[in-house]
Amino acid sequence: MIFEGFARARVAVDDDVTLRVRYAGEGPAVVLLHGHPRTHTTWHAVAPVLVRAGLAVVCPDLRGYGQSSTPSPDPEHHAYCDRAMADDIARLMSQLGHERFAVVGHDRGSYVAYRCALDHPERVARLAVLDSVPILEALERVDARFAQEWWHWFFFASDQAERVITADPLAWYRPDRRQMGDENYQDMVAAVTNPATVRAMLEDYRASLSIDRANDAADRAAGRVIECPSLVGWSSRDDMERLYGDPSDIWRAWCRQEPQRVVINSGHHMAEENPAQLGAALRSFLL
Repeated sequence: MIFEGFARARVAVDDDVTLRVRYAGEGPAVVLLHGHPRTHTTWHAVAPVLVRAGLAVVCPDLRGYGQSSTPSPDPEHHAYCDRAMADDIARLMSQLGHERFAVVGHDRGSYVAYRCALDHPERVARLAVLDSVPILEALERVDARFAQEWWHWFFFASDQAERVITADPLAWYRPDRRQMGDENYQDMVAAVTNPATVRAMLEDYRASLSIDRANDAADRAAGRVIECPSLVGWSSRDDMERLYGDPSDIWRAWCRQEPQRVVINSGHHMAEENPAQLGAALRSFLL
């Protein structure tokens, strides 16, 4: 059984948003944020390592993902923008008794994580971003190679995406039960076979191409940066270095302090493919 010893809860963080969450441990708090199309169970092999190291670990499903709420979309995509999701996390941590906390985000979760650090600097003690660069930076670097390898960003923003994906979500996402572990696999399957969740996950991408990009641009123009210590991590067998070289070079302009860096020997889903190295790297950074 995964997450043994973790409490389970559903926590209301807004009028129409309740997050599913598991949490355990005592000590400095850290919230772990998953990517697309995963749920919080992607952290099942990493979270217990951090609890044993002396951290209070919180693992939620982001709004629109897993078994968290899927509020109705709006034309400007505010309901699924990173600012709204970051506010969810700040409220969740308050309700769990953590006024100051670290944030770790992978993939889509990293965008929520750095938005949380930018919007709530008095609350975020440390930030780790994994397999990402800021959305504005990614979009400003779009070229033929990016369009070929990351075409899904733009497809997900189209009106046709729901129809295509919901027609056969397992054929689309092709989850690997052996790599993921059975319970993690089943949790993701339950999410991606729910049409409301698929729509919500796609709204996350639509927000990225519009309001999230605009919010990043406004922060950069105003000179706002991440104030807390930061860690930039990426997978050795993914495409981050191919697209960006050393991603920490891009993050440096967004951070007051020089970011630390780590390369995880894995493919994209590092928490599942190499939890030992990732857990050790996070433990060293967070404590």
